[in-house]
Amino acid sequence: MRYFNGFSLRGEEQLFEEILPGTETTVAGFSYGAQQALEYALQSSHRIDRLILISPAFFQNQKESFIRAQLRYFESDKDAYIQTFLHNVAYPSDRDLTPYLHPGTKESLEALLTYRWKAEDLHTLQQKGIQIEVFLGGEDRIIDAEAAYAFFSELTTTYLIKKAGHLLAS
Repeated sequence: MRYFNGFSLRGEEQLFEEILPGTETTVAGFSYGAQQALEYALQSSHRIDRLILISPAFFQNQKESFIRAQLRYFESDKDAYIQTFLHNVAYPSDRDLTPYLHPGTKESLEALLTYRWKAEDLHTLQQKGIQIEVFLGGEDRIIDAEAAYAFFSELTTTYLIKKAGHLLAS
């Protein structure tokens, strides 16, 4: 399996073992990693049977002012930003994400905040025979899960876990 990590994280795929199969033809990603997983699948010449997008970073419904504010906060105090971010990623669980911490860059934060999901990209992969599954937490504090659900559920097999957060944990 090819896995792509979330922003400021490394090794967190073990948190999703229940939904991640060990097959070589699966591509998966968490949050920012979901964006990278989609792009990898679009560009790859390798066989891919399944694309798993876990809490995909979905900000295309946010105003430009939100994105600018996030980037300013990150620039002014990167450590505080990342600690707040990790707390919100873990919510509503009390999971300590410190063992997975791998601080991200302003460039990667900007890339994830400005990324635009496109229906045609998902259709392209489905036409290649790739099964796409999206997992969302209903109590997510990172993304607008309702907006993400509205977008993805029209296009893919989408699971909304109502009492879970960004980590799909409650």
